[in-house]
Amino acid sequence: MTTEDIKLVRQQLEARLKKARSSRAAGDSIHIQQVADPVDMTQEALARDIAVQMLDRESMIARRLRSAIERIEEGSYGICLECEEEIASKRLKAIPWAELCISCQERADSTPTRRQGRAVFEDREQAA
Repeated sequence: MTTEDIKLVRQQLEARLKKARSSRAAGDSIHIQQVADPVDMTQEALARDIAVQMLDRESMIARRLRSAIERIEEGSYGICLECEEEIASKRLKAIPWAELCISCQERADSTPTRRQGRAVFEDREQAA
């Protein structure tokens, strides 16, 4: 990727991170409302669960966005965290915060032990 491409990607990542932050701020409006009707109670609980799941997803994406921005600053953006090969530009255009090349991502997706949509070996890397 050229320096200009990297600048553009960074701008996209920062804009997406700003959007994720505003989504998280909207999560402050999640509240528990007491209702007498069991059907209304079920609907409230479902709506709350969906809102929490969306916040969890946005938080995960925000972490990945921050990580991608850090990799840009370090000069390692576009390098697979698992095999250290270059991530295809087509993949980075589709998912600018991608941490793994397509081969490693496929292996991660097929790993039987997964948490929050991430393979265990990806979590180990963040701990290191």
